Amino acid sequence: MNVGGPEAAELAAAVASAVGRHDRVDVLVAPPFTALAVVRAALDRADSSVALGAQNMSEEADGAFTGEISSSMLRAAGVTWVLIGHSERRQKGGETDQLVAKKTARAMSTGPRPIVCVGETLAERDAGQTLAVVERQVRAVLEALGRQPGFGAIAYEPVWAIGTGKVASPADAEAVHASIREQLTRASSALGASTRILYGGSVKADNAAELLAQPNIDGALVGGASLDAVGFGKIVEAAQRA
Repeated sequence: MNVGGPEAAELAAAVASAVGRHDRVDVLVAPPFTALAVVRAALDRADSSVALGAQNMSEEADGAFTGEISSSMLRAAGVTWVLIGHSERRQKGGETDQLVAKKTARAMSTGPRPIVCVGETLAERDAGQTLAVVERQVRAVLEALGRQPGFGAIAYEPVWAIGTGKVASPADAEAVHASIREQLTRASSALGASTRILYGGSVKADNAAELLAQPNIDGALVGGASLDAVGFGKIVEAAQRA
């Protein structure tokens, strides 16, 4: 819930400039709903290949759901990707695995393409439950993701590392990503091979290269660092080199 209106357009233009042309990676920005139109216009003016994403969407197609945003509304706004089940939606919005599964199924059938977020809290990590929690969250969306392998993505974002400055070590992050990859592959070899798994959790310009060098980390879900266009551009450069 940062940077809306004219400031969002300015940031989008700065990101487009900092990112430049990138032939080896896909880049998207996901502003608040109120800024989707101005960000889309700013990216178009810059003739940028940066895609437009959204931070959430309803599991319902339409109807009497005041305050919600449907998949068709997002598509009409030019959105091609949407975050589903971000940790802040789970922790602060009370979203359950079941609700995340419904939203994922909606996105898989209608678009935008879902980026399903999974991850453990600090208490769960300290209890040695990281892999069990992540496996449970992935299991909830396996059926939906398997309908069109590669259409959706998964983002592993340890809750304890979001906005705290803490970050999982590359080895720790890779271990969780490898576990997710194995779980996807058990469901379908095509699903395991084609699903991009992103890491999110205090990703910055100075740690992106080491994280992205891991074999099962396919990209980054960038939070606070995305508000700095120059720093974000350096993360994209690291992805280009990975």
